[in-house]
Amino acid sequence: MKPIRRHREFEKNFRSRIAPNEKLVKKFRAHLWLFMKGIRDYPLNDHALIGTRKDLRAFSVGGDIRVIYREQPDYYEFLDIGSHNQVY
Repeated sequence: MKPIRRHREFEKNFRSRIAPNEKLVKKFRAHLWLFMKGIRDYPLNDHALIGTRKDLRAFSVGGDIRVIYREQPDYYEFLDIGSHNQVY
């Protein structure tokens, strides 16, 4: 499995949007574990983005929370996290 790098924007948004809610932090950790194991279908619902973000992908953390990421040859780069309206 490729390592994961977190963009500073992802870190900032994680601290402000996710970290204050322990329930969301637990969901994120559970979904991150699935992502690292290579699971891309349910419950992650991993998918390619379209339009101006066609080189990016997203997966669900549960409810309306999404992680936007880019797959690089040697690693995954997490770019943003938040609700659908916050990240798109």
